[in-house]
Amino acid sequence: MSHVKAGGTAKNIHDSPGQRLGVKLFGGQKVKVGQVIVRQVGMSKRPGPGTKLSRNFTIHASRDGIVTFTNRKVRTFSGKSVRRTEVSVK
Repeated sequence: MSHVKAGGTAKNIHDSPGQRLGVKLFGGQKVKVGQVIVRQVGMSKRPGPGTKLSRNFTIHASRDGIVTFTNRKVRTFSGKSVRRTEVSVK
């Protein structure tokens, strides 16, 4: 027979690493073609001129220049107008 009582089950032991999301290059910084500007889940920030959106919603630079962030009004599916940040390279 066992000399130690049953320990029970561990429930909260699985932990995954962070996804490293967020803004990688800020406004006024220089950027080269293909560099990641923003990593995000969903389209909280919109791509503007000089940028492209990849399949996982990452915004990349499509030309060399300087990163700028501007606020833009965007219509949602329901017709409501909301403010979103637009990322562009000038």
